[in-house]
Amino acid sequence: MNAVPPTPFPRSPVPEQVAFHRTELGPILTLYGRMVAAGEWRDYGISCLRDVAVFSIFRRTAEHPLYRIEKRPRLRNRQGMYAVIGMDGQILKRGHDLKTVLRVLEQKLIRAVD
Repeated sequence: MNAVPPTPFPRSPVPEQVAFHRTELGPILTLYGRMVAAGEWRDYGISCLRDVAVFSIFRRTAEHPLYRIEKRPRLRNRQGMYAVIGMDGQILKRGHDLKTVLRVLEQKLIRAVD
């Protein structure tokens, strides 16, 4: 008699790429618009890769990004899936809440008034 192999549990589909959701792009683009209006930033780029989604911020087109806002879902249960990374590769802020992580960039907008 032929034994039928057991049916394996269905695996959750692995996403082909990580992307920012509309609710995540809202706060990012709001901050970006304010910094453009202040004359600090001029261009941006979005990359959606297999393990990470990156929103790159540029002072001028065709140079290295000033900042990168990264979303890494694999780090969700560890130190947080959102990070702001500086031009030198240093992680400026990492966390679970995007708005909290973006505050490190909003501090650049605050200036002393004489």
